[in-house]
This record gives sequence, structure tokens and C-alpha cells, in this order.
Amino acid sequence: MAFEHAPPQALGEKPPLSPPRVSVIVATKNEEKNIETCLRSLRAQTFRDIEILVVDNRSEDKTTELARRYTSKVYTKGPGLAAQRNVGIQEAANSEFLMFIDADMILSPGLIEACVRRMESRDCAALFIPEIVLGANFWNRVRRFERRFYDGTAIDGARLYRKDAVTRAGGFDENERVVNSVEDWDFDQKIKRLGAIRLLEDVPAGPPRGEWELASFVRARGVDPNRHGSVLYHNEADFDLRKYLQKKSYYAGKFDIYIDKWGRDNPDVRLQFGFWYRYFGVFIEQGKWRRLPAHPLLTSGMYFLRFLVGTIYLSRNLVHAKERPR
Repeated sequence: MAFEHAPPQALGEKPPLSPPRVSVIVATKNEEKNIETCLRSLRAQTFRDIEILVVDNRSEDKTTELARRYTSKVYTKGPGLAAQRNVGIQEAANSEFLMFIDADMILSPGLIEACVRRMESRDCAALFIPEIVLGANFWNRVRRFERRFYDGTAIDGARLYRKDAVTRAGGFDENERVVNSVEDWDFDQKIKRLGAIRLLEDVPAGPPRGEWELASFVRARGVDPNRHGSVLYHNEADFDLRKYLQKKSYYAGKFDIYIDKWGRDNPDVRLQFGFWYRYFGVFIEQGKWRRLPAHPLLTSGMYFLRFLVGTIYLSRNLVHAKERPR
């Protein structure tokens, strides 16, 4: 997909929009169980200058019907996530910022306002947003514990971008060898050539003025929303080990494509696929190691999952090594 070139202005220079406008692009496929909760969280944002774009990949359920209750901007595009997001980019023509989320995500009510305020410093092209996995069972708690270690690291993926940076980066790579695997990492590699990606600070919002309409939904899934101010809640289904490993196996099959594209010496690639960093470094850097002894059961569960995922990655590498021509 071709993108028009951005006007000759410095990256991050404020275009003639007042106030800033945020376009939120939600990619969907058969998400009738999640889409309304996601869109309700967008409707409840304290920052009001938002447009919502839903780009659906030919759902066979009521996803688009439900989405149209919240926005008239519902589009159909596939086959991959990259193509869906690129349609959103093209349709969000007048925005200053773009946010990409999944249909199973819920935004805390002050999140977009916090993002816009953070971007006023103009010291970055995009933001990582703290992400909290929802779910009350043990393995969901393990996933929630693990996910917070990744916020703002090379393993994370940005969620909110300056529109001018997205345009200059040329959008998401729709090459069939890249899509549906590592779109976020691939896109962030391009964005980092234009400007830094910073982590949005999760500052508790204090006592709520009124009950957030999704507060009880979040509490029922093991998280107190009053402890967080600016986060994405990831409403993962109850943990299923078989499906989790199948998903990781699918991604592992595409990693070589991404590595070959950016090179094994790329700083992010070295962290994303380096044994030391993925199993130790990311969990101990910047004082994060203190969380491990404080939660021994969750730490044990996390390393159990890490061991299984590592085994899958190594086995796929062995298969690919045998398939490569000599």
C-alpha cells in the first residue's frame, strides 16, 4: 500500500490541529465477545477528541454489526493485521496521533488523555503503554506477572504514534512473509529510525470521581482498576496451555524472516532472541529482580512457561536448519 509523503516539517512538529486528535484503529476478526467492551472503554475516555475506526477481516459473527453501534467508520480488509492497520492509517487522514489496539483490549478511562499530554514534550515518535493481562486463575496471574516485566523493553510493542512518523515509515509491511507474526516489532524498527519510543508512566489516578462503567468487569478478572491510571487491560480468555503453545509455535515459525530482514546484529533483535536477555536480563534490569523473590509461586510458573516456549523455539530452529540448503 502506497502512502503519501509527509509535508516537509520536522518530526513531531505540531500540525495545524487544535486540539490534537487521536484516531484509534481497532483490528477485528470474529470478536463479537470482546468488541463492545473495547469500544465502551473508548467511549468512556476523558479525552473527547477521538475517532474510532474498526477494520474487520471478514468476520463471520456479529462483530461489525456491534461495532456500528459505536462508530460509522467500519471497514473490511484482510487477510492480515498489517493490511487492516494500513487501511486505518489511510482513513485517519486528519489525525495528529494514531493508536493501534486489539479488540480484546480495554483502555483505562484517562489513558488517551495521558498519552496526549506525554506527547506534548515532543521528545519521541511513539509510546509504549503499560499492559495488564486480565484473568483470575493462576495461569492468568502468571501471565500478568510476566507481562509487566516487558513494558517499555525491546520485547514490547508501541501502541500510540505520531501520524507524521507513521506516514514517513510507510505504514506496516504487508509482505505475506511478515504479516500475522511480528508486525509490531517490524514496524517499531522503522519508527525508531525516525524518533525514540518512550514508555508512558502508569500513575494511579487516585480516588475515582465516579464509578468507571467497566470497573466491575476489570475487578471480576483479578485486577483493581483504582491501582492504575494509564494502562491497557488485555482481556485474555482463561489460560489454555495448549492454545498458548500453539500460538507461540506459530510465531516461532516466522521469526527467521524477521531476523533476516533486520540482521542478527540489530540491537533489538539481539535482545528479542538472546537467551540471556529473554530468560534473565529483562527480569532483573533496573531493579525489577526484586519482584521475583517477592512472588516465588508466580516466578516459578513464569519460568515453567518460559521453558516450554524456549523448547518450541529451539525445536523449530532445528527443523529449519535441516530444511535450509547447504
